[in-house]
Amino acid sequence: MSEQKTAAELAAETKAAFDARFDELKAVAEDAIGRAEKGEGLSEGAKLKADEAITAANEAKARLDELEQKMTLFKKDDAGEGRKTAGQRFVEADEVKAFLDNGWSKGRVGVDMDVKAIISSLTTDADGSAGDLIDPVRLSVVPGIERRLTIRDLLMQGRTSTSSIQYPKETGFTNSADTHTETGGTAKPQSEIKFDIVTTSVTTIAHWVLATRQILDDVPALQSYIDGRLRYGLKLVEEDQLLNGGGTGTDLNGIYTQASAPTANLAIVDAPTKIDVIRVAMLQAALAELPANGVVLNPIDWFGIETTKDANENYLIGNPQDSAQPRLWGLPVVATQAMTAGNYLVGSFGMGAQIFDREDARVEISTEDDQNFRKNLVTILAEERLALAVYRPEAFVKGDFASVITDLTS
Repeated sequence: MSEQKTAAELAAETKAAFDARFDELKAVAEDAIGRAEKGEGLSEGAKLKADEAITAANEAKARLDELEQKMTLFKKDDAGEGRKTAGQRFVEADEVKAFLDNGWSKGRVGVDMDVKAIISSLTTDADGSAGDLIDPVRLSVVPGIERRLTIRDLLMQGRTSTSSIQYPKETGFTNSADTHTETGGTAKPQSEIKFDIVTTSVTTIAHWVLATRQILDDVPALQSYIDGRLRYGLKLVEEDQLLNGGGTGTDLNGIYTQASAPTANLAIVDAPTKIDVIRVAMLQAALAELPANGVVLNPIDWFGIETTKDANENYLIGNPQDSAQPRLWGLPVVATQAMTAGNYLVGSFGMGAQIFDREDARVEISTEDDQNFRKNLVTILAEERLALAVYRPEAFVKGDFASVITDLTS
């Protein structure tokens, strides 16, 4: 296998090829000028040679332009102008560089990251051992299994600077609006809107792992460590809390926990299916004047819906050749294992609830935790703080398919 050439070597090689072609083209041009001065025309051979020289020069010029463009991009990356991952920004932060240069004498370093959810970590079989993570031959980190998490994307996004949030929650609405006579002395109809002030606390999602101090010298491993497992770990818990948090202790009060139960017999459908159940839930949300904009299902239930076929074995919903966003009745479908199989959630996520980020993910490294100093270990901690406000529980409809299908056929 030939040794890989550097950018400088490739540039020199391309320039040499271009110069050679240019010299050929120059010679042909000078010959043509000399013939023209003598009143002679170009022979077919000379014309062919001129064409070949011009084509070769153009190809060499194109290669030179392409290489110049790539080298410009390399310079931008070297200057730090390209997009960097959270891990790259972490290991290149001045605080981390100083921490490493000082031999961990500072004991602890933390860096605020401007991206959502820096989470997770890598552990090894032996306590505090980096194991194969610093193997110079094999990959230092084995990619983990991840699932798609998108409930956060359905919600309104917000920020807060306090440890708790108070918000008005509509708990009743009597609409008495009506036509009114212009005759004086007649009272206009009065409607009633009832609000309760609800307080929701900011909660912290966090976890930590131990690693050997030597892992801090293995920058690629540390970068993968932060970008991969830690980030994923926080997102998993956040996803479950946004959906199923019980609202007690430090748990968020999740959307599914507060969602409204299905109203029986909203529609009578012949031989109802899961697809019909979703449509009935959409109707219930619409009748509450909060049209749904998303559906949350367990991947098993979404699989059953996507693979439903008609009498001619044609798919009703799924398309094996379609890679577009999953949709049902025009609404985006979020398939997540945070939803229990057999259950569903339909709602107006954009209007009915909002997530408030108090503190984006923060990563800290410390040698002073527990017995780290004596055992040559470091503790890596990742955490985030957030709150969830569900303004209108009636904006969300939840249930289990089996019970609702039974109600629809009763």
